[in-house]
Amino acid sequence: MGMMIDGKWDADATRLPDKDGRFVRKDSAFRSFVAADSNADFKPERGRYHLYISYNCPWAHRTAIFRKLKGLDDVVGLSATVPGIRINGWEFGDFPGATPPAIAGFTRLYEAYAESDPHYSGSVTVPVLWDKKKRVIVNNESSEIIRMLNGAFNACGATGDDYYPEKLRAEIDRVNEVIYKTVNNGVYRCGFATTQAAYEEAFDQLFATLDEMDARLAKQRFLVGARTTEADWRFFVTLLRFDPVYYSLFKCNERTIASYANLAPYLRDLYQVPGVAETCNIRHIVRGYYSIAHLNPLNIIPKGPSPAGFHARLMAPHDRARLA
Repeated sequence: MGMMIDGKWDADATRLPDKDGRFVRKDSAFRSFVAADSNADFKPERGRYHLYISYNCPWAHRTAIFRKLKGLDDVVGLSATVPGIRINGWEFGDFPGATPPAIAGFTRLYEAYAESDPHYSGSVTVPVLWDKKKRVIVNNESSEIIRMLNGAFNACGATGDDYYPEKLRAEIDRVNEVIYKTVNNGVYRCGFATTQAAYEEAFDQLFATLDEMDARLAKQRFLVGARTTEADWRFFVTLLRFDPVYYSLFKCNERTIASYANLAPYLRDLYQVPGVAETCNIRHIVRGYYSIAHLNPLNIIPKGPSPAGFHARLMAPHDRARLA
């Protein structure tokens, strides 16, 4: 996909192979926080911040969900890239569901990275939380952005639940750690492994956790009890993409999510939370993943699932309220 080298985009640059064929995700580079603290560099203000996402990216999708759940549509702006990997990285443009450059403020996302740090070297990733006042990236780590969206904008009109309540934080953190390593990142460890051993290790861990969570959800409606928390939404974005993308393209083909007795209705339960479905763009998801050249060298994009059919299946009754 290319990367930045000393503030310049290099379309031919590639990251070094990971040890023993294992895919290892690199740490995010911009880690500042929006906070109501009087000494904070980035204070919460209506209209000051903008979220740059790709609908096909699960890490970015998390942030779009939290923006919707917290009622921040009029507080934090949002722009979506064109789906798929291009020679210049994430781009804005004329594609259904994407944002034109004139509205996004950039033609290519690497421009935001270069403006934030003229000597930046590294990957250009989504999501990005952008400060329009200082014209810098505040943060490009999704787990931290969702925490900010959850709690930092309460004085600016945020609504909805607290998805990281203090009394549940220890258990949320524990579940997050397991799901991140073996599921959220686990599907990538399967799909991007370059040795059989690395792939099989990730594959076994992935399905061990899916089986564990399916058993857990037989007894309770959500991952941490009777209410949705951050842990559910972090899990949701991977489950949503599993059957149409990860099962086949990433070789995660032991079982589909649809075949699980509890994960399947749990996925429908979360999808049907008001506002969530409108953040789910299945055509962006499929096109985005199937444009990864080394996994799909002929660049033939699957025709299905159709948006209407995909939506209809996820809107089917889930019968999860009985576990509340």
